[in-house]
Amino acid sequence: MKELYSYLLPYYEQGLDAVIVQDMGVFSFVKRHFPDLDVHASTQMTVTGAPGAALIGRMGASRIVTARELSLDEIEEIYRETGAEIESFVHGALCYCYSGQCLFSSLIGGRSGNRGRCAQTCRLPFSVRRGKELLNGKNEKYVLSLKDLCSLDILPDILEAGVFSLKIEGRMKSPRYTAGVVSIYRKYVDQYMKYGRKGYQVDPADRKTLLDLFDRGGQTEGYYREHNGRDMVVLKEKPAFREENRPLYDYLDKTYVNASLQEPVLGWARAAEGEELRLKLQTDSFGSTIEAEVSGGPVQTAKNQPMAAERIEKQLNKTGNTPFYFQSLQVETEGNCFIPVQELNELRRNAFEKLETQLLSQFRRQEPSGHENGEGDGKKAQEEKLQKREISENGTEGEKKGREQAVLHVSLEEPEGLETVLSFRQAAVISIDAAGFPAESWKQTVLNCHERGKECLLLLPHIYRAEAKRYFDAHLRELSEAGFDGAVIRAWEEAELIARWRREGVFFPKITVFDHGLYSFNSLSEEWMEQMLPGETIRFTAPLELNSRELEEKGIRGEELMVYGNIPMMVTAQCLKKTLEGCTGRPELLWMKDRKGKEFPVKNHCRFCYNTIYNSSPLSLLADRSLIERLGPSVLRLSFTTEQPERIREVLKAFSEEFISGTEKGGAPELSGEFTRGHFKRGAE
Repeated sequence: MKELYSYLLPYYEQGLDAVIVQDMGVFSFVKRHFPDLDVHASTQMTVTGAPGAALIGRMGASRIVTARELSLDEIEEIYRETGAEIESFVHGALCYCYSGQCLFSSLIGGRSGNRGRCAQTCRLPFSVRRGKELLNGKNEKYVLSLKDLCSLDILPDILEAGVFSLKIEGRMKSPRYTAGVVSIYRKYVDQYMKYGRKGYQVDPADRKTLLDLFDRGGQTEGYYREHNGRDMVVLKEKPAFREENRPLYDYLDKTYVNASLQEPVLGWARAAEGEELRLKLQTDSFGSTIEAEVSGGPVQTAKNQPMAAERIEKQLNKTGNTPFYFQSLQVETEGNCFIPVQELNELRRNAFEKLETQLLSQFRRQEPSGHENGEGDGKKAQEEKLQKREISENGTEGEKKGREQAVLHVSLEEPEGLETVLSFRQAAVISIDAAGFPAESWKQTVLNCHERGKECLLLLPHIYRAEAKRYFDAHLRELSEAGFDGAVIRAWEEAELIARWRREGVFFPKITVFDHGLYSFNSLSEEWMEQMLPGETIRFTAPLELNSRELEEKGIRGEELMVYGNIPMMVTAQCLKKTLEGCTGRPELLWMKDRKGKEFPVKNHCRFCYNTIYNSSPLSLLADRSLIERLGPSVLRLSFTTEQPERIREVLKAFSEEFISGTEKGGAPELSGEFTRGHFKRGAE
């Protein structure tokens, strides 16, 4: 964190307005060490509703960048219920996955889309099958490639929904693209502000201009008016490059890209024989009047022809590549004045430099006083975390020894594997996914777990939006009567939900597990996240994008580590089945094959209306017992998603023998099939 402080400080001192933050540890650090610097919650935080926006707002975010997938109604609800300052995407590339939830790029190519290093894996062709049936033809291979967003036609709706700031996706785009797109949106925002909805009309020529600047295969209004749809997907190969609109490019280059930006100033110059040469400047800045006045040497007496005011004005108006130009300049002369040209140039230069300093001084800051440089933040948080765990583990030697061995936590997406898991005494904790286990089954499932001496947790959805809200609101009685021991949360909205359920007497979890998608990349993140549920017992799951060295540096002793399972590479509002066949409302398993023959399981979770694309090979850390024991997690997660009961039995047996029964090192059991270690060994950029 020391590096973060030294990195931010120069920007802070120069007047940085805000930072856009994804990581909760960075969020905490900035609020602590730069308390007057605004923090904007990145779209990578996956804020999808009013509960999440309220939670992040209470933590100190001054602006929420919403998920691209939100509808106008959902954005309006966030604004209405929280009053949050909202920023939403209005133009540019759309990700197939919810931002902040994508592991596709990092697992395939080692470059994390969650860290701004996306390798554009979703722009590649894939074939999709159900069993042996191929679902897409040769002209429908680009099933993950979404059209670019263009919201010109619905801009009034977006503004009236409560959006404060318009976000244009410009990653890897040229200055020409940026200039063209921004100028068009500026034009229509101004048009709406001046004439209102009745006077708002989009010129078709401007739509064409946007396509001339970049065309991926058409444009879409995105998710503002539909949850998902085939019309949003490119499907066909990207069209050949459009013919260059050279007049447009030349205009943008001349007007914006190569143009010098100069601010208007008012000027008054006085040249009186024998007196100091003077120049006063004035300009407006954010409602304030800024002035600067300088003087030169005494004005000399002209030996021949005096210097006229017009000549002085002409020379001072040669502003060149300075940041200013004279909107008006009044020159007063008195007597027979002679002023060398270099003196006039120096006077103008000094005046502009002083005015620039005055303007920038409004934003300049001093290094915050009373705040350390952050060197000890991470270490301090780590020490406090370890102290808490040492206190909680304080007991007899026998108790301590018992606690040193990690327990197995088995998560199930489907009910078919439940009986198999219940038959293994080593599976101490079972979590059932609300996407696959209907509410009517919760009470009996919990009872079955308790009869076998196992804890039972409710695994909440990856994404908590309107569908999830309706479902849980309709099944509060089942939740209250089920008797779950705790919950696994995978969205910020669900942290707020847990707190609300407790307040309302619906659900009293003994433990809340923050899943791996709620990134706790550092101890500060965990410290900050604990404040979301004060007084609750919390356990963190190690992030999947950290390698073993990074996990050791962060410290996961006493936490949870996923050691087996199909890693969710994408969680998306889109639906492959709907795109290729239409919606039936029935969950099923499809397979998506890439150019190299790798096949990725795809599930449509209809209850909450999202898809999950899993890695082609499951994660298995079965051979890494020694390293895992050194890391010291207290809970090992086995995540079952697409596996049949026989496969579940094989995996449970192998991990039970290796990690629970104490098989001697060197005699480790083996699993059939292909596996990956994910990022455990190689990490991600």
